[in-house]
Amino acid sequence: MLIYWLLFFCVFLFALQERSEIYEVGTFNLSKVPVTWLVMLIALTLLIGFRHVVGGDWFSYIRHFEIVKSVDFVDLFYLKDPGYQFLNYIASYIGGGIYTVNLIAGGFFSFGLILFCRTQPRPMMALLAAIPYMTIVISMGYSRQSIALGIAMIALCSLIHKSILKFTLWIILAGLFHKSAVLLIPLAALLSSKNKWLSIVWAGIAGFAAYSTLLADHVDTLYTSYVEAQYQSQGALIRVIMCVFPASLFLYFRHLFNMTDKEKQLWTWFSILSVVAFLMLFLTSASTAVDRVALYLLPLQLVIFSHLPEVLGRPDKLNIHWVILICFYYALVQFVWLFFASHAFAWLPYQFYPFTLL
Repeated sequence: MLIYWLLFFCVFLFALQERSEIYEVGTFNLSKVPVTWLVMLIALTLLIGFRHVVGGDWFSYIRHFEIVKSVDFVDLFYLKDPGYQFLNYIASYIGGGIYTVNLIAGGFFSFGLILFCRTQPRPMMALLAAIPYMTIVISMGYSRQSIALGIAMIALCSLIHKSILKFTLWIILAGLFHKSAVLLIPLAALLSSKNKWLSIVWAGIAGFAAYSTLLADHVDTLYTSYVEAQYQSQGALIRVIMCVFPASLFLYFRHLFNMTDKEKQLWTWFSILSVVAFLMLFLTSASTAVDRVALYLLPLQLVIFSHLPEVLGRPDKLNIHWVILICFYYALVQFVWLFFASHAFAWLPYQFYPFTLL
């Protein structure tokens, strides 16, 4: 458990010192990124990649890796989530086992997360908001979802820069690792301004192609599993509340956020979807289905809380009291999850694989 708190505390110290700035959304140019962020990228990748017996699906991923080792290359693309199957196949040849798979998965997630955080006015605050759930729970527990989420955050950066094509291609790539990611494709049509009809047609074609390729063969299974069987996702209500809380703040204080019209439009849709997800938990008993979709709404937290000190305080000040309050909120989230979540035992204790060999 200590490593989780050390990670949180390190980011907390940086969050206390930063001032609000506007970062360019663009390529991740290593020559222009501060050393602090490069170290954070490497540290997160290693912590995620070399975890040992950590995460709720750890043994399932081990069994999955053993199965894929005996599958022919061509057959990989007929399996569910072919991108993740391909990673397992590559790892079985280059060595390293599940740790190689997790290291690559950690790299995808960490890169997407840091790129996304670097586009926010308080990037360290955005990163801190991602530690308790997105980093500890998702990236260290559910590899396929974490890769899809990391790539989705890269896609959102492209969408903010009005690149519908790049956004769609990134989302399709994310869908290769977790098929639910393709549900984000309609955002391209909702946010298009120039050539709106062309964007709608393009998003429709891409969405249909992605659906046909990634989802169509599994719709019956998904419906049976998530709806008819009424699967309940433990903690779904808490996770959706974590989205609907910042969503409510944004919808109420929307006029005070220093964003472009395009960004406001994007996060307004995310906020509305968060509220809808919250309501759906009470209108349907299939909470797992809602929980899976809500996974891609999590970046909303990073955006809202990285803007909030200036929204509630003064733009020309450090607004340290608001920063501390937000940090305390996320420390409380992490504390409650680690000590009271019914499945937190699967993440405890954290073990770093190289140290287990000593």
